[in-house]
Amino acid sequence: MIIGTAGHIDHGKTTLVKALTGVDCDRLKEEKARGITLDLGYAYTPQDDGGMLGFIDVPGHEKLIHNMLAGATGIDVALLVIAADDGPMPQTREHLDIIELLGIQHAAVALTKTDTVDAERITQAGKEIGALLAETRFAAAPIFPVAASTGNGIAKLRAWLDDAAAALGTSEARGGFRLAVDRCFTLGGIGTVVTGTAFSGSVKVGDTLSLSPSGKSVRVRSLRVQDRPAEIGQAGQRIALALTGIEKTDISRGMWVLAPELHAPLRRFDAELRVLSGQAPLKHWTQVHLHLGAEDVPARIALLEGEEIAPGQSGFAQLALEREIGALAGDRFILRDAGARHTLGGGSVLDINPPTRHKRSVERLEMLHALADSDPAKALALAAERQPAGVDLTCYAQNRNLDANEMSALCQRLGLSVVADRGFATARWNELSERLLAALAAEHERAPDMPGVERDRLRRLTLPTLPRPAFDALVSQALAAASIAQTNAWLHLPEHRVQLAAADHALWATLQPLLAAAPYNPPRVRDLARSASLNEDNTRALLKRIARLGEVYPVAHDHYFTAAAVADLARHVAALSNEHGAARAATLRDRIGGGRKVAIQILEFFDRIGYTRRVRDTHVLRGTLEQFG
Repeated sequence: MIIGTAGHIDHGKTTLVKALTGVDCDRLKEEKARGITLDLGYAYTPQDDGGMLGFIDVPGHEKLIHNMLAGATGIDVALLVIAADDGPMPQTREHLDIIELLGIQHAAVALTKTDTVDAERITQAGKEIGALLAETRFAAAPIFPVAASTGNGIAKLRAWLDDAAAALGTSEARGGFRLAVDRCFTLGGIGTVVTGTAFSGSVKVGDTLSLSPSGKSVRVRSLRVQDRPAEIGQAGQRIALALTGIEKTDISRGMWVLAPELHAPLRRFDAELRVLSGQAPLKHWTQVHLHLGAEDVPARIALLEGEEIAPGQSGFAQLALEREIGALAGDRFILRDAGARHTLGGGSVLDINPPTRHKRSVERLEMLHALADSDPAKALALAAERQPAGVDLTCYAQNRNLDANEMSALCQRLGLSVVADRGFATARWNELSERLLAALAAEHERAPDMPGVERDRLRRLTLPTLPRPAFDALVSQALAAASIAQTNAWLHLPEHRVQLAAADHALWATLQPLLAAAPYNPPRVRDLARSASLNEDNTRALLKRIARLGEVYPVAHDHYFTAAAVADLARHVAALSNEHGAARAATLRDRIGGGRKVAIQILEFFDRIGYTRRVRDTHVLRGTLEQFG
């Protein structure tokens, strides 16, 4: 269990932690000289059952709230420290607001310095504390009068903390690993070390992780959990990771060390906000300081409902950040004013991939309400019902930090059809099948002399936003059910037929051997007509009709290749892509012979029909051989 102190400056937080653990958390020379805490301090103490209590001691000065926030995120229990002589003070109230906004559920109050006041003052301070907590979730939090200098009351507080640790148990290590870095240093013989609180998942020696938002890859050389050597650590623990592949200068407080699949740097996200009572209304496009994990970054608030959020109220907003950070749905954050003088409110992340358009639409606000629900099924079901092109399950799983098993169980629970890593509501998938058939029927009516529709064009006619792998699965399903048919590269309804006239058949029988004689560099139209002693215009018109049947392809202007030759060329391009990662004109020329100009024309043809796409001077495979029958 991790315990975080909170409270006003000079109320004895560090002295109390020392009394509980024997560890002085003031490690900096300046802290010891001035007698105040400037940065986060850490202490650990063993329990009788073999467990370990971890303490994060935070500074109480109003100018050091950013350091306090870096340590407060991820704690299990807040230990609110209030001096008996002063009672609740400004930073007491602000720290209390912060731990509430961060969603911390458990707290106790240490009423310190009881040896410096009389019994009447202790009673009065208790009443002040009760009044302070009355309107919070901590109204029933126990109050422990203590005197750290004499040890009075320390044993009772320690016993309560041990009982709380037993009641909380061990955090569930679900999802991918995420650790919020709050400290980085170098140790001789060990190298670069980062420390922080693990938000989710587990980590073990030898794991490869990512540093986010930079994206640099690191490997875990060794680790310590709750200040003990360990082979594995998990969510809810303080962990020190010795990393290889990175220098201390590459890491700073606020970064994340996490599973590579969770690396998703962002500069905006949608969230639910709550404005503290007693603050001014939060207006649209207000500039703030965002504190999330151990990070502190300037941001602006784009409200999605109205032009302001009143004190004590909540609302949806999109946060635009000054620089990239790491965040996932469910992360709690705090908002302070632009001058970092006081806390305005806080909230939780809902969506790390928010839309750029229609942000305030009724449909989007309904989705945000669903995303705010703790059950991930609610938003997924709504998205699958609304999105004809399906839900990107990889993005959804990343946003909610769901592993493959959790995602699979969620889709099964909702009865979604999972196709090419997209989730479809059954009704939406059936509608796509109907749209496919309707698109083919419309094309047959528009162009009855065409043999069908090319695969990529049919995808655009069916649903332009449908990713190619999902469309290929849709076509495969329709072909298997015989609701559509394929002739060479053309897709068509089974009953659709296009036939050549008898005269065209005779001419084609003359031309086909001439094209097949040089399959990878056949004669152009004028040369073909001359060889067959035919009229050039008539030959050109015939080849256009033959192309509609899928027997030839217009690879370049007036340059037709047989379907068999194009299929062979497609296989050569696929082979080159497998061997070299992409096809180039020179390597294709070497494989098929002929000149470089023809090789360029062939690759440009494949680009046009969607079989490849050009990347500088290479052509990367993106289609399948099924396009060619």
